Amino acid sequence: MFQSQAYEGQPEERYTLLLRQLEALIDGEPGRIANLANASALLGQFLDRINWVGFYLLDEEGELVLGPFQGLPACTRIPVGKGVCGSAVQQARTLRVDDVHQFPGHIACDAASRSEIVIPLYQDGAIVGVLDIDSPVEARFEPADQTYLEQFCQVLMKDASSWR
Repeated sequence: MFQSQAYEGQPEERYTLLLRQLEALIDGEPGRIANLANASALLGQFLDRINWVGFYLLDEEGELVLGPFQGLPACTRIPVGKGVCGSAVQQARTLRVDDVHQFPGHIACDAASRSEIVIPLYQDGAIVGVLDIDSPVEARFEPADQTYLEQFCQVLMKDASSWR
């Protein structure tokens, strides 16, 4: 599990700080891999009780391929419609799963994971990948986490059309 920084305050205050840090990290940086790597590192530092955080990106064949992440080695490819990540793409919505062992077709990359949140990444109105976060704690992700992590993805992808 990651050693997160001790961020004090209410979730709104903490997530506001996270969003400002993300904006500073990606400001003016055109590198897709650099921005995704820094975003995953920032979330790994910020979020407590998680054991994996990273990105899967859609390739030309429409399959999710592992991108920058923090944590143990992970599944390399996930078909759309499979597991939580592929289902989030297929349904074009955030999926917050309290117990991954109850999710039909869950792909267990890390047996320690108990809950998961997956947020689609949009570029020019199309899904181009997902942010995936796993936790060894059941029901780790709350509605407030979902709201702010969706905002995190919006900030991250704001200038993605200019990325190389």
